[in-house]
Amino acid sequence: MVNEVEKQNMENVSNEKKVGVDVRLQNVTKIFTDKSGAETRAVDNFSVLIPGGKLVGLLGPSGCGKSTTLYMIAGLLKPTAGQIFFDEEDVTVVPPEKRGIGLVFQNYALYPHMTVRQNIMFPLENLKYPKEEMERLTYEMAALVDIENLLDRKPSQLSGGQQQRVAIARALVKKPRVLLLDEPLSNLDARLRLQTREEIKRIQKETGITTIFVTHDQEEAMSISDEIVVMNFGVRQQMDLPQVVYDEPKNLFVAKFLGNPPINVAEGYVKNKELRLISDLKLEDIDVEDQNVYVGIRPEFFEITDDGAISATIELVEHIGRDTMALCIIDGYHETVRAIIAEGRHLQPGQKIKLGYKRIFVFNKDTGERIK
Repeated sequence: MVNEVEKQNMENVSNEKKVGVDVRLQNVTKIFTDKSGAETRAVDNFSVLIPGGKLVGLLGPSGCGKSTTLYMIAGLLKPTAGQIFFDEEDVTVVPPEKRGIGLVFQNYALYPHMTVRQNIMFPLENLKYPKEEMERLTYEMAALVDIENLLDRKPSQLSGGQQQRVAIARALVKKPRVLLLDEPLSNLDARLRLQTREEIKRIQKETGITTIFVTHDQEEAMSISDEIVVMNFGVRQQMDLPQVVYDEPKNLFVAKFLGNPPINVAEGYVKNKELRLISDLKLEDIDVEDQNVYVGIRPEFFEITDDGAISATIELVEHIGRDTMALCIIDGYHETVRAIIAEGRHLQPGQKIKLGYKRIFVFNKDTGERIK
């Protein structure tokens, strides 16, 4: 199913000068079969349009099928069913070396006995480029990723961030149509991770190459992606602009996966147009039919107010930058909520407060789909 963002992407392709290659997956399924004959459906009827010239993040927990999807785009895995297109070219059975892709692995996969120059140049040697052209392109790519002064070093003499840049330069040197990044920052420390993801964003913008970035880290995906595709159990959950996915999650899984601290979720029900927690605490009137639901409130949606619907006692206080996070127990019940309170509030454990909220999500308990 194509959402409004993807429709707009397709209209933009026809109305504007073409930038980059569109990558389209159509009803793609991948099933792995073990020696006993047991099947694992890693990717299930997956369809998505990744617009040319954009950086799109495939985001989801471990085992959700995102790397399998990337390897099918690369040609390293063949789909069990479905088709893969680069623009209008069906590349489903085209071998990796003929697809025009650049692939950067999680472990960098650099040749330890080669210098940085030789590692970057290696794909061009396989393609039998003239020597002068290889030298020019190698230096050009090294300069792009800011390692031109490291060309004569071996990988063992580089930091993790520098090795990652070498891997990116090697992937880009043959001018691929599509750049594929598989968890490229997972081996870096926090500071290098931040620096390198900024570099990846810069490089992608400068080259205009269609880039697909696999990660399980929501902060990485939301900070550098033009759009994100959230996956779970091989199924596409939602694709949209990062902030839209956060602000308007389609289902409970997306709402719970995105957010740090995580969203508060409690069981509830709707009866006679009233939304209540399972503890019978009334939250608000709601114009939906009677049903069992999950109620979600993001920590930053809470506010301390004299007429708040939720009476609570602060159990723990944690300072996060300018703001304060309070772990609160709802009075009279065993439900616990996390509330981020804006700067200027001095809160203490044991303090009684009343919580209101700026926004609330309501999800159908059986399907997980958001109904409010």
